[in-house]
Amino acid sequence: MSEKPAGADMPEETVGSQVSPVSQGSSVPDMSSMSSMSAVWQSSPPGSIYDYIQVASFALGSDGRIAQWSERAAELLGLTASQAIGKDPVAAFVPPEYQETGHRAVADILDGREWTGLVPYRSPQAPNGHGIAEVYVMPAQDEDGKRAALCIAVDVSALRGLETDLASSQAVFGQSPLGFFLFGTDLRMLRVNERFAKVFGRPTEEYRGVTPHDLLPRGEADRLAAALRQVLDSGQALTDMPLMGQTPGSADRRRWSVSLYRLHSGSGRPIGIAGLATDVTGRRRAEQEAAGVRRNLALLNEAGARIGTSLDLETTARELLDVAVPQFCDLASVDLYQGLLSGDETPPGLADGSAELRRVAFASAVSDGPVAFGDICRVNTAEDPKPIQVGEVHRYPFNSLCAHALRTAQVRVVPGRDGSESLEFGAMLQSTLVVPMVARDTVVGLAQFSRTKGSEPFGERDRALAVELAARAAVSIDNARLYRREHERALILQRSLLPPGDPEAAGLDIACRYLPGNAATEVGGDWFDVIELPGHRTALVVGDVMGRGLRAAVAMGELRTAVRTLALLDLEPAEVLSALDEIALGLGTPGGSHAGARAGSRARGGQTADDSSDLTEVYLATCVYAVYDPVTRRCTFANAGHPPPVLVEPGENALLMEVPPGMPLGVGGEPFEEIEVELPDGALLALYTDGLVESRDHTLDEGLQALRAALDTPDGADGGRNAAAGSLEDVCDHVLSTLDTHHGEDDIALLMARVQGLSAESVGDWHLPSAPQSVGRARELAREQLESWGLDGLVDTTELLVSELVTNALRYGEGEIRLRLLLDRTLVCEVWDGGLVQPRRRRARDTDEGGRGLQLVGLLSAGWGSRRTPFGKTVWFELALPDGRSSGPDSVEALLSLW
Repeated sequence: MSEKPAGADMPEETVGSQVSPVSQGSSVPDMSSMSSMSAVWQSSPPGSIYDYIQVASFALGSDGRIAQWSERAAELLGLTASQAIGKDPVAAFVPPEYQETGHRAVADILDGREWTGLVPYRSPQAPNGHGIAEVYVMPAQDEDGKRAALCIAVDVSALRGLETDLASSQAVFGQSPLGFFLFGTDLRMLRVNERFAKVFGRPTEEYRGVTPHDLLPRGEADRLAAALRQVLDSGQALTDMPLMGQTPGSADRRRWSVSLYRLHSGSGRPIGIAGLATDVTGRRRAEQEAAGVRRNLALLNEAGARIGTSLDLETTARELLDVAVPQFCDLASVDLYQGLLSGDETPPGLADGSAELRRVAFASAVSDGPVAFGDICRVNTAEDPKPIQVGEVHRYPFNSLCAHALRTAQVRVVPGRDGSESLEFGAMLQSTLVVPMVARDTVVGLAQFSRTKGSEPFGERDRALAVELAARAAVSIDNARLYRREHERALILQRSLLPPGDPEAAGLDIACRYLPGNAATEVGGDWFDVIELPGHRTALVVGDVMGRGLRAAVAMGELRTAVRTLALLDLEPAEVLSALDEIALGLGTPGGSHAGARAGSRARGGQTADDSSDLTEVYLATCVYAVYDPVTRRCTFANAGHPPPVLVEPGENALLMEVPPGMPLGVGGEPFEEIEVELPDGALLALYTDGLVESRDHTLDEGLQALRAALDTPDGADGGRNAAAGSLEDVCDHVLSTLDTHHGEDDIALLMARVQGLSAESVGDWHLPSAPQSVGRARELAREQLESWGLDGLVDTTELLVSELVTNALRYGEGEIRLRLLLDRTLVCEVWDGGLVQPRRRRARDTDEGGRGLQLVGLLSAGWGSRRTPFGKTVWFELALPDGRSSGPDSVEALLSLW
């Protein structure tokens, strides 16, 4: 009989008692043990190596044929149970060349020996139609006690693949340059590699079973645990999660980047979380450095765009603070030297840094008004903790950090104070940068930048940035100072070179406008002038020096001064322009040499340019010069290359006067012509420069036509009213608004004069014979004329001076004598004779019997002089009209003063 299995004859109660150990014990297991046992015996996927390899099992009967066939065997070997049971396994699966060896092996097995080996088999699913299985055969007995066998077979290729996968996994886990770790489903560490252990600073064996709270601070550990749970539940990977903490034995804060993903078994069941950890402390620090550099570059770029947009000092200071707060600091201020703000030409600050400063700007992102932050360096701050207000003038003591920064031009750092010292706002500051504002090696002020506690302290890069910001603002402030100084000088120069806004002239109403081409400097080469000449005559001048800016303005000033000097000589207009031409030739040469000027002009023509191009400079100018006599109502014109004057007579259209143009001043060698025109009362004369009528947008002819059209209808009317009938100021405004005057290409000067000649009642004119009795007759005529004008207070003085001039005409002149009295804003007396010898004033000695007449004229008159005429000369004097407040010079005192 075959041997029965152990326990086969035992009664059912005994088998049951052996199977159930609970009935044997004296104690009942607790609920946790029961729960654990329930979990072990419950149905679930195996989750083991069997998920990756398929184990097939079958049994052999005592006859060596297949008695049992598992479903796994059917899957592996490709035969169903009906096809396999009862078959010879050797004949069914083993190729013919191996069947003899297979039969011997089966015989040995049935003799009761275990066997393990590789068995080739035929299978349609295997590559090339056959495969190799690793078979483990264990002897067994059937129900009759006969020898049988239990066989387990595994495909060798699956085993080899598993071995390869395990080897690859071990290589990746052990040799990876990244920190690699595994968490189980209970969120406890299962395994880490050497790199991870090195990153977190502990030996490898200490990580098994640890939780996130054993590795990181509480807040960071909570974040990691939540991330692990999320990945385990959702299956969604998490990449580049930042973590911060400290490694054992180090106080430095480290930064790590962690990526997590869920692991699955072969059946797809989650079995844990895998992760990669990288120490990114250095990379993070580099990123912060790069971010800081980019932030500073962006700040500097913004500073370049926003600081210096205005040439106002206070505005520039506010622009600096707009850039700095809150991008760079929490609060800031700017102090500028008081001397700089007041326009002092001396260096703005004293050498010891204690000069007066004015706070021109303050900005804060943490307070509503000024606070005592950098003002800890201020005098008597302890006794007077009030903050410096914007606009307040103050100074820093010699031993303060602020004064030290001012005198050394070096940045100083003021540390924040302990909050326990006082409750003032300064105790809340982290630190303050005291930065001197330096431009062109000159300190112009002080900028202070502060950060409150909780902000990052100032570093070296911040100091460099603060210096750069302050330097940019300082250069803009210094530019504004220099511009203001030069602008004031230019204005003084320009105003000194132009006549007053409302010039007056006898017999003329005057209106004028000047528009500089450069609005920044307000100086240029255009000029106009109104010069009073003897006999109530008036010289009208408009000129234009070629070029722009200060150099042209200086040349214009020299020419204008020369015109005034020549006008006082009472030369004819053509003679004035000829003299001006010679002067212009000498302006561009050292010393003003005429010969040098001509040589320079020839050099510029191409003959000897190399020798003189650096010694001379071309000064060319155009000019129109006109002299108007209100008695005769005649005007004499001379032109040096200038646009022609425009004349508008009452009821007539505007007309360009045909004045010979001539060559510009500075060309030299060409004579000038002049014409004389009679102007009716009410006529309008317009003199201008080419900037009014010429630009890139239109030609000179088009501009002249537009000017004539504007003068024809000065008020926009289309009737017979023209410029001769409107207000001169309105006419000027209308012309400038109608024409293109905003092109900015050239200066514009406009001079308008309306003719209002002296009436016959204001002129007394007599011819006297060259005889001694003419002296008495002249006194009588003068007395009668002044009495008729109601100027009784001037009778005695006028009689005396007329007597002197007529006596001189008889003694030193020739021919008939002419006496003329003119009444306008002053009284003018003229004595004409045919002599060419000009009177000369001299101081008579005590013993001289004569020679005191002209001295007397000079003492009693407001002015006197003489001029040549085509037929002799004219000697004149001028008296101011009585104003009721002064009686004028005393003739008796004047006579006594001669001795």
